[in-house]
Amino acid sequence: MALVVLALVAVVVTVDVLFFRNHFWERLAVNVGIVLVFGAFYLRFARRS
Repeated sequence: MALVVLALVAVVVTVDVLFFRNHFWERLAVNVGIVLVFGAFYLRFARRS
């Protein structure tokens, strides 16, 4: 679980810095989307074990 959270934080920070530094609403929408994708993968694959 900790590895998933660290990967989520790394992806969010990387995308924010590289693409959406000065675009608040776009950054917020992309961050929510990234969290939803990570949550879906977690519920689908990691919760089984």
